[in-house]
Amino acid sequence: MTPVEAARALQTEVRARAPEIEQARRLPADLAAILAKAGLFRMMAPSVYGGGQASPVDYVRTVEAMAEADASTGWCVMIAATTGLLTAYLPDDHARAIMADPDTITGGVFAPMGKAVAQGDHWRVSGRWKWASGSQNCAWLAGGAMLIENGRPLVDDQGQPRHKMMLFPAADVELLDTWRVSGLCGTGSVDMVAEDVLVPRDRAVALHADTPRIDAPLYRFPPFGLLAAGVAAVSLGNARASLDAFAHRAARATSQGSQRKLAERNVVQAEFSRATASLEAARAFYYQAMEAAWEAVQTGRAPIEARAKVRLASAHAAQVGADVTRAIYDLGGGAAVFLDDELQRRFRDAHVITHHLMVAPSMFELTGRVLFGLPTNDALL
Repeated sequence: MTPVEAARALQTEVRARAPEIEQARRLPADLAAILAKAGLFRMMAPSVYGGGQASPVDYVRTVEAMAEADASTGWCVMIAATTGLLTAYLPDDHARAIMADPDTITGGVFAPMGKAVAQGDHWRVSGRWKWASGSQNCAWLAGGAMLIENGRPLVDDQGQPRHKMMLFPAADVELLDTWRVSGLCGTGSVDMVAEDVLVPRDRAVALHADTPRIDAPLYRFPPFGLLAAGVAAVSLGNARASLDAFAHRAARATSQGSQRKLAERNVVQAEFSRATASLEAARAFYYQAMEAAWEAVQTGRAPIEARAKVRLASAHAAQVGADVTRAIYDLGGGAAVFLDDELQRRFRDAHVITHHLMVAPSMFELTGRVLFGLPTNDALL
């Protein structure tokens, strides 16, 4: 069974448990175990270590399908899958240790919120990271950290501070219950704290600078493009579910003071059509960009234009997904203001997704530079 098929097979169960997931403010351990056994969390890890090594297009289709059932669950799948990419950069012994258990779940935070001080063959890592999604179910976690040696920050050729993602067993960090938010409540994106954790120097990865040790098309695909595309896939699946939920409701419900079903009202028909067209157009551009970049990496590195197109399509898809859920929320009327209403949850989830750095409004400025042919720092494209 492919990851996409596995995700679709689990949709009914996950959708039924969506209110429970939101109330728990994390992915329940038993559900995480089911997803792990289905291979969803390790679908991007190298096949030599028991991973799925799925294509980028299959990966985002899987995340999108899971987000149709529940956005928080789709988000946790996305985070674990992209973290699994790190094993393609690690020496064989570290990668095999991390992936030894076929049901291992990985997670982490790229942002360099920590500090790694050189100490012999190790880094001594301390820090506090926000947004550690799905971490309660992880066996291994990673946190970005600035590199310090001989009392000074290490810098690259451009004089910029160097940083890497440090991988450590989950037992080496403390999780702080800070996740009380408006949307994506079930992701369990708590704070993660490390105090003087020793990490072998070669169990650290700079996704923006290091070269994967496994040469395969998947690992030539821009890693930040995969992360951004995964975020967008959650938005697309969430918005699709919002449309489907309202269509089902509109066929049965009437508006106050009227005997006509919502689906029979002209204004509802027009707004629903516009929302559907917007989503389908954004989704088509998104998958077109993903397919083009995937084709490019079959024989080498994707050119900056293809990488920028993935980032542009992803940011656009995330924004359109939020716009669609807002339109459907408005059509939902008074029923949609209740916290236990699906349209309310979809609306809140969508508007947290757009705050992720990978799809934030600033991305349009970066991709605009590429579109104009201006000199661009493409390290994060």
